[in-house]
Amino acid sequence: MKVLTTEERIQALEHPFFRLISETADSLGLECYIIGGWVRDLYLQRPSKDIDIVVVDIKKTIQRPGVAIAEALKHKIKGKAQLSIFRNFGTAQLKHKNIEIEFVGARKESYSHNSRKPITEDGTLEEDQNRRDFTINAMALCLNKERYGELVDPFNGIYDLEDRIIATPLDPDITFSDDPLRMMRCIRFATQLNFVIEEETFEALERNKERINIISNERIADELNKIMLSPTPSIGFIELERCGILPIIFPELSNLMIVDTINGRSHKNNFYHTLEVLDNVAAATADPSTLPEGNGKWESPKDHILWLRWAALLHDIGKPKSKRFDPMQGWTFYHHNDIGAKMIPDLFRRMKLPMNEKMKYVQKLVELHMRPIAIADDEVTDSAVRRLLFDAGDDIDDLMILCTADITSKNELRKAQFRENYETVKTKLIEIEEKDRVRNFQPPVTGEEIMETFGLQPSKPVGILKKTIKEAIMDGIIPNDHEAAYDLMLTEAQKLGLNPIAKPQ
Repeated sequence: MKVLTTEERIQALEHPFFRLISETADSLGLECYIIGGWVRDLYLQRPSKDIDIVVVDIKKTIQRPGVAIAEALKHKIKGKAQLSIFRNFGTAQLKHKNIEIEFVGARKESYSHNSRKPITEDGTLEEDQNRRDFTINAMALCLNKERYGELVDPFNGIYDLEDRIIATPLDPDITFSDDPLRMMRCIRFATQLNFVIEEETFEALERNKERINIISNERIADELNKIMLSPTPSIGFIELERCGILPIIFPELSNLMIVDTINGRSHKNNFYHTLEVLDNVAAATADPSTLPEGNGKWESPKDHILWLRWAALLHDIGKPKSKRFDPMQGWTFYHHNDIGAKMIPDLFRRMKLPMNEKMKYVQKLVELHMRPIAIADDEVTDSAVRRLLFDAGDDIDDLMILCTADITSKNELRKAQFRENYETVKTKLIEIEEKDRVRNFQPPVTGEEIMETFGLQPSKPVGILKKTIKEAIMDGIIPNDHEAAYDLMLTEAQKLGLNPIAKPQ
């Protein structure tokens, strides 16, 4: 964080657009302030496109002052500007080139117990700052000419920025009870900024945790995604668990916290293991340019990173259901990957996460995450690598990122051995793919060709021949080409009593 002088604040506001807003506000007799995230990020020296302008009509002569100033600005801007007005809310959005600014009149709010939607009235700047979620988001910079760049900070947000603290402007119990989504935002900001939640504020999270039940799953998922994209996402999930919100919104993850002991033998805490894996994946994906392209299925590198991190968070989600104690072996979690993969659709559906290819991608990585480990633990055979390539397809590189992140042993020698084995698997993957081209494998002889050759309808023999060809390629018995596959089909068909109805072409 940098403590800014008045001159430095004015310099930061030298953009012609801010000066134009200033002139427009003065001409209309309105007070005008930048408030919230842009001001906070200015002091933290972080880039920000989150520009919110609050407008105060001291004389009470203009209805919807936020809309009025936005409309006046549109007329003054040279060039095309897009104006969106939301009259029911008294707000407006102005887009011009790469700038997007929200305008709203200063307001005060009141809430009913069963809704986070406030009843709003026109208010003063002080009342508008009172309704803000956190002190660091309540700071405002004046844009009027006489006070240009003046900081208005009634809750000493500047000191909380210096101390790296998340705290509410007013009573945190009221803040969180009025709008329980602020509890998720509190933890999200602490995660994104690597700040500490102030003690009284955290205690209010604990007291008000049940209020999260009135928040829609879509809103909660949005905050979880932002936590997931933070530099160290484990911070957010630890805080969610610590205050008691995680068991309410995400019991499957919270259940990983349970550690059982029988005959003095305990298993590791799978919750903290999972978060270590998540942070490892976050570190590996900090630079989006290093990620594989994913065959064009991602909307953006950020989208790719998000769902790879979800796979990391959920990779051991099946362990509580698979947990067993064996007197000889101790604790086992057999087939937790398969159990976890089956849990993914219901979990995504409940949490309002996308039920599309993104869900299937996460499900695939969860299901396959034990395969490279099994290969690395044993002799790295061509056959095993071919089958892994076949099943993972274009997601093989992401799977290897996840599996490398899953090496969390405290035994440094064991960890080093795992990593060495993984490098062997990675080398084999490249060699086999170059030689046999089995990634996204398509059988060189199709079911249609089999039916045409032998005059068959869809039937069991067709399936047997297709499987035989696939297995032969996977085991390296024949190369992955049409001629070898066709010859094998003819040989195996004879064993089934099938003869071609026409001479092969």
